[in-house]
Parts: sequence; C-alpha cells; structure tokens
Amino acid sequence: MLTIYGRSNGGFCDGVSRRNFLKIGALGLGGLALPQLLAAEAAQGIRRSQKSVIMVYLPGGPPHQDMYDIKTDAPSEIRGEFRPIDTNVAGIQICEHLPRLAKIADKYAIIRSMADAVEEHSDFLCLTGKYKRNQPPGGWPEFGSVVSKVLGPTHPATPAFVGLEPKMQHNPYNSASAGFLGISHRSFRPEGEAKEDMVLNGVTLDRLADRKALLAGFDKFRRNVDASGVMNGVDTFNEQAFGMLTSNRLVEALDLAREDKKVLERYGKGDPRPRGDAAPRMPEQFVLARRLVEAGVRVVTVAFGFWDYHSNNFKTAKEDMPLFDQAMAALIEDLYQRGMDKDVSVIAWGEFGRSPTINKDGGRDHWPRVSCGLLSGGGMKMGQVIGATDRLGGEPAERPVAFGEVFATLYHNWGIDPNRTTVTDQTGRPHYLVDGHLPMRELIG
Repeated sequence: MLTIYGRSNGGFCDGVSRRNFLKIGALGLGGLALPQLLAAEAAQGIRRSQKSVIMVYLPGGPPHQDMYDIKTDAPSEIRGEFRPIDTNVAGIQICEHLPRLAKIADKYAIIRSMADAVEEHSDFLCLTGKYKRNQPPGGWPEFGSVVSKVLGPTHPATPAFVGLEPKMQHNPYNSASAGFLGISHRSFRPEGEAKEDMVLNGVTLDRLADRKALLAGFDKFRRNVDASGVMNGVDTFNEQAFGMLTSNRLVEALDLAREDKKVLERYGKGDPRPRGDAAPRMPEQFVLARRLVEAGVRVVTVAFGFWDYHSNNFKTAKEDMPLFDQAMAALIEDLYQRGMDKDVSVIAWGEFGRSPTINKDGGRDHWPRVSCGLLSGGGMKMGQVIGATDRLGGEPAERPVAFGEVFATLYHNWGIDPNRTTVTDQTGRPHYLVDGHLPMRELIG
C-alpha cells in the first residue's frame, strides 16, 4: 500500500489533512501503474470515452417480489403484506415502500427476470458477469478492472476504477478482484481498515516538493517491488503518475464538504455501522459515486446494506427500502438534472432473488432461479419493464435475462464490442469480455 502523508498542522495539496491520506492501490498501484496504462493507451490510440458506470451491489439478495414484482394475485403465504403503487409510467407498479423511485420510473428500466444466478452469497457474479467455476489462471477480473485495462483512465489525475464498498465480514462478499489482469487494474480504494500503510520511503509533504527526493523514493520503491516481481519498472510516463499523486482533482471529488448541503439532504444520511455481515447503509456513497464520475472515473462500485432476509422479511425491508429508495432516486435524478444521464449508466442488483414462499420465521430464503435488477441512464431506453415471472414469482415466464447480457450492454455503451474485444490471462490466452451474450435489444434498440 502506498501512502503519502501531509503535514500534521496543514494539508496535502490544497488543504487535505494528514487523516485524509489517499491510498494508491491496495496496492492497486493506481499512481505507479498509471504510467503503464498511459503508455499503452498512447501506443494503441485508444479513444478516451467519458462514459461511466456506477454499480450498486445489494449483498445478500434483495426480495424481488417485495420490490419490483409484487404478486397481488398469489396466495397470502407468497404475496406477503406489501402493496404495489403506481409509478409515473402507465402500467408499471412497484412496492409502496419505494415511493421516490415510483415518481421517476420514466428514468430507469426494471429487469424482472434475471435467470442465471447461483446460490452463493458473493459479489462475484454481480461484479464480473462470470461464474467462479472453471476460471483461467489468476481468475476472472471484475468489470471495473476490465474497463481499466481496455480503456485506461480518462485523466492522469483520476483512476479508471474506484471501489467504495468496504471490506465486508462475510468474505465471499469481497470475492471480485482484478483477477488475471493483476494489481495494476485493481480498484482504487480511498478508504480501508489497514493503518500500516507504506509511506513513500519517508517522503513527507516537505520532501515531496523536492523533485529529486520524490524520484529517489520512486526508484527505491520500484526496486523493492521489482524484486517481488510485481512491477517491471516505471518509465517516462512518471510525470503523469506524479500528476495523479499530487493533483487535487481526486481529493476534491472525495470531499463531501464541497457538496451542496441541499443535495446531501436529498440523498439522505446513513449509518456507518455494517448491516449484518455485509455493508452499511450509506447514501453518502451514492453522492461520492456521482462526484467521482464527474471527475472522470470510469467505473465506481458501491455496496449497500444486507438483504439476506431469512427472518422478519417485511419488518427489515421496511427499514432498508426507504433508505435505498431515497439514495437511488436521488442519484438518478441528480444525473439527469446535471445532464449526465446519457453518459453514466447505473445498475443496482444482488446475487440472487428470494423464495416465493414465506418461511416459518417470516422470511424468504435463497432463490437463484429468478432475481431482479434496476438500470438507469447510459443513453438507454428507460421507462420499461423487461421480462416477467410466473404467478408466484418463482420462475421466469417471459424473456429470461442473463447477467452477461447486462454486462454486454454496459460495454456496448462505451463502444466496446464485448464479443470481439479480448483481455489476456496470465498464460497469454485471450478471453472475450462476455461469454457470447449480446447487448440487450430492449435497452439499446
């Protein structure tokens, strides 16, 4: 981990305090890997699209039939106690506890028939679009890592991929990684529990102003890293990497004190304590995600709450849904009001759905046969429902949707053909970005 500390009584680059250190990598090597990314981009002539994706992972598996697909005609032991309400799109109804989202249904699309989940509490499928079985050496990379590899950063001062989700107590919720693409394409994480971060060989802010000391620190760090085989070296693009390390562009994006208080109020205030063994309910992360894509980050991932409702399904949902409703609706409206809806795609989903039958503890159990997702922006066709489930909400009845189709659509929005573009694993073998899935015609025409 690489950390550059500022003065204890002052700041680092425009007032950032010692406590507000930025971690380049985990290692992620965001700053130090950036020269390689920039060099590759320059050599290949990759076009720097400004499009971005915000991925909201709902760990635990949200109850699809209690959110977007309420079955009013099902028996009471399946239907449950929630009622549907009309949205601002004729014919589309969602849960009564999602009133803010109901008012802006013309700005998102609901997928009611995600059909290829697996029964495993893990972020892997939601963040990679792949299955854990039969992985190539190094493992499948997550979406943000692929985008980092294929497109690189939009600006020298911002990483391509930022992960806002915390390390969750249930380790499989943290399964997705850069895989075979390596640490140079891991998500940049501005927060973390590790405090024994590596100071850049003693280079404080005072010495950072000394170019020779900085380069000497980089050289020593590079030699140490090279000895472990992690990095092959830092080349003439060091100047741009230095620009990322010292620029206030990313720091300002992460500083919510710069955000309009009225905007923060619209998103809501969360609880920083973890929910169950998963993530806290922090609407502030949705604001940060918007600020980061404004700053040029291509992919931002967020984890929100804990949706594994094996007991007290309805009581817990009434606690969680209003917070999600407020944060998600505020994010979507914010993107539209700022004219960012054509460029920024938002996807919110969990690893699977919940069982149609309510169990003896008033909960719903794991149900991978069908689940749901909500998509917004990206210039896609909004104000629609894609797919349908049967009367009991247990099986896809119309238009089963694969996770890979959603990923193919997101890549398509960048102008990337996921069935022609490849990334190479550790053995030199190329892999297509998706497993033969096409972009969803309902969303892109």
